[in-house]
Amino acid sequence: MTTQTVPGERIPPQRRWWQTAWRELKKAPLSAWFGMIVIAIYLILALFAHWIAPFPENELVGAQYEPWGDQFLFGTDQLGRDMLSRLIFGARNTIGIAFITTLLAFLIGGAMGLMATVVGGWVDQLFGRAVDILMAIPQLIFALVLLSIVGASIVNLILIIAVLDSTRVFRLTRAVAMNVVVLDFVEAAKLQGEKIGWIMSREILPNILPPLVAEFGLRFCFVFLTISALSFLGLGIQPPTADWGSMVRENATLINYGDITPLLPAGAIALLTVAVNFVVDWFLHKTSGLKD
Repeated sequence: MTTQTVPGERIPPQRRWWQTAWRELKKAPLSAWFGMIVIAIYLILALFAHWIAPFPENELVGAQYEPWGDQFLFGTDQLGRDMLSRLIFGARNTIGIAFITTLLAFLIGGAMGLMATVVGGWVDQLFGRAVDILMAIPQLIFALVLLSIVGASIVNLILIIAVLDSTRVFRLTRAVAMNVVVLDFVEAAKLQGEKIGWIMSREILPNILPPLVAEFGLRFCFVFLTISALSFLGLGIQPPTADWGSMVRENATLINYGDITPLLPAGAIALLTVAVNFVVDWFLHKTSGLKD
């Protein structure tokens, strides 16, 4: 039965995507809202660090280890740089590098996982055995060895961690894609003579996006913590670039005098990790189809 449209009658517009997104956000639990607010604050600090920070990133503005006060809210570091400004610039550097590294890891691991699923055969075996070898070595130790050999530049840091972390992405992508590649619409696309790139990007990828998006959040946390750990050990983001991991190491001696300044960058790392996990947990719950 068809419906007739009366001349002059106003047809209600379809619900726009942002209206649908806002409706879902209003149903989000407090933990997810807390995580999204924290992430939004971190992003604002990272994007507008030059305008928010009271001092430049590497400017010597006072004496060494000046206490907290009106002029320097969180005191100064071992060289006399403002700690608050270093924390704000550290958000830009640490989060930005971690995001680029995670994105590159997903491009590498996701492409390999989809290729192994669609092509199969010796390609699947080759990728699988190479991933097994990389995953057999502890990631942090392997990264330390490689950075010691090639040098601890930002480019080397991003490439090494992205390649090592892509192994986990490969495993997940291959596992979820295996459940889709055997479905009828994929077989129909193969029979129609569609190219591998089309099948990967148009037939399989849209159907495995929810777990990949959730994994992106988790991978970001692990990459973020790995970069901070490497910086703390001296082989991550190098001075004078502000980085939360290296800031903990540089000011660690203050703990002996009862000063909690080194805990500020450590707390910033922990808070962002918890916030991202809250959002990922909510997103997984929404995409899993489970009801409260």
